[in-house]
Amino acid sequence: MQQIKDYLDQIATISTSDWEFFTSKLQRRVIPKKTVFLKLNAIENHISFIESGVVRLFIPKENPEKEITFGFSFKNQFVSAYDSFLTQKPSAYQLQALTETTILSMTYADLQDVYKTTQIGNLVGRLTAERLFLIKSKREQNLLNLTAEERYLKLFKERPELLKVIPLKYISSYIGVTAQALSRIRKRL
Repeated sequence: MQQIKDYLDQIATISTSDWEFFTSKLQRRVIPKKTVFLKLNAIENHISFIESGVVRLFIPKENPEKEITFGFSFKNQFVSAYDSFLTQKPSAYQLQALTETTILSMTYADLQDVYKTTQIGNLVGRLTAERLFLIKSKREQNLLNLTAEERYLKLFKERPELLKVIPLKYISSYIGVTAQALSRIRKRL
């Protein structure tokens, strides 16, 4: 719980009563490596804070080689199929733990309760929405403005640890190229 407290303390002062109520609604879950913990067409019922691990957001396909990876979430970040969480409608994508991942999760109903009862709930909701918007906006801009090689270099300048934990087939999908094209890019560098 200290990680999420440290994270939130960077943004706002949290009263003891708000903190106690908020943490009473959190559930720690350990997701084994390679586990899909939100399946396609399931309704996302959790918003989670990653204590450790890496989560991949992806659109599954019949042929696993054609899956589309469009996001990663890391330690000290919130993760959710947020559009499904907000609308309580089926998700168009899946969430998968790429490494053993420990998360602190809160259900949709509990978050609504936290919104009504505390100031911290609104803060968490706003921060999550802002983070997800910025990630989506940045990704779209990168896909439109940068070459595949530039996207690859930018990704590893910002997150050099990715090479150690994320298979190249997911990275190639994320930057919008085939695995073969990524291999050629890597050979040139």
